Amino acid sequence: MSMIRSVRERLARNQLLKFTTPTPTLDLDVSHGPILYLEELNVSFDGFKAINDLTMYIDAGELRCIIGPNGAGKTTMMDIITGKTRPDSGRAYFGSLINLLELTEPQIATAGIGRKFQKPTVFEQLRVIDNLELALHCDKRVWTTLFAKLSSWQQDFIDETLQLIGLKQQRNLLAGALSHGQKQWLEIGMLLVQEPQLLLVDEPVAGMTHQEMDRTAELLTSLAGKHSVVVVEHDMDFVRSIARKVTVLHQGSVLAEGSMDEVQNDQRVIEVYLGE
Repeated sequence: MSMIRSVRERLARNQLLKFTTPTPTLDLDVSHGPILYLEELNVSFDGFKAINDLTMYIDAGELRCIIGPNGAGKTTMMDIITGKTRPDSGRAYFGSLINLLELTEPQIATAGIGRKFQKPTVFEQLRVIDNLELALHCDKRVWTTLFAKLSSWQQDFIDETLQLIGLKQQRNLLAGALSHGQKQWLEIGMLLVQEPQLLLVDEPVAGMTHQEMDRTAELLTSLAGKHSVVVVEHDMDFVRSIARKVTVLHQGSVLAEGSMDEVQNDQRVIEVYLGE
């Protein structure tokens, strides 16, 4: 049995639980501007308030950078958006109609929210193109996952994604042979072929070379407009290179928000985070 067939079977088994509960038909409404509404969210863990009355809005097509010290609530915020953590109170909407707090993690992903974690999670034993094929936004029921063939449109879509992420020449290379930065780009590509409306990207340049960081900046800025992109990052040089609007979190709530120049000159931000 081929390696890709083995992985397909494993993915198909993993999909069984997901498809026992039908995903409702969801209509994304961004006619009012924001694609993400977080309002008065609160989360406590064993008495520690990880999220404290957090209110934030992300516009459709926006590239937003989220910064803040360790423990500021950045990861918990993304966990709420993707359904991994349920808040104690507050509201979280995708568009103006989709209540994220009523959906499961798979339903949220299907609705159009993709998340990339800091450590790349690719199938290293498979080729780059196989990773993208397995991630395609399509029918993931067992038999379809095992035996479906790509349409010409899907093949073109994968080719376009390979070009976008800069891995066209590596399409037949095993993912395990890629550099750290290339694996990060591949995982972003795996998100893109799922056709998300909102991408959550966690520390994308950790461990990258300066050249890889520059290429990642170009990639993320090229996505804005077609997608809404939220980037959580600690590297201030990288944030400056891509930032259009920056939100600073501190103790689970928004401390400051605005352009990079505005937040880095905010005395509150200087005191609690930038240390300048």
